[in-house]
Amino acid sequence: MAPRKSTRGKAPMEQLATKNPRVAPRSINKYTVQCEKCSKWRVISTVEEYEEIRCKMEESPYVCACDDPANIEYNATRTWAIDRPGILKTPEGFTRSLEVRRDFSRIDAKYIAPTGKKLRTLNEIAVFIEENPTYKDVKLSDFSFTSPKIIEDTIPEDVN
Repeated sequence: MAPRKSTRGKAPMEQLATKNPRVAPRSINKYTVQCEKCSKWRVISTVEEYEEIRCKMEESPYVCACDDPANIEYNATRTWAIDRPGILKTPEGFTRSLEVRRDFSRIDAKYIAPTGKKLRTLNEIAVFIEENPTYKDVKLSDFSFTSPKIIEDTIPEDVN
């Protein structure tokens, strides 16, 4: 496994649901971010707050109340993934869904429309917007299928 790259001052991290290889994680269960100043990890309580931090990360790195102890530690007891900074917040009414492949090879991004329909490509989103004039003001550029990268040294050793 490759050594862990430094993430200080980089994009927020996301933790996958479990380290147990018999139970394939299917979603993210904690959103965390690393302080630019003290390097402590902080759990972010909502997806909306996490997306707000992530979309501003490049111009305004996250800084916490550094005197407080870290409320989570980076280690290999769970699988971690790093998200790219600057991804825009999910358009209102839509949900960005991240699904981890059973073999931990990658995370797939998709959007859930307000109607519940799963949208896996920009073409599918364009068709949805065209067929649903209520969402005509939603821009395709507000959607990103860039998915977090799983940090290799936190993948369970016995995953095929």
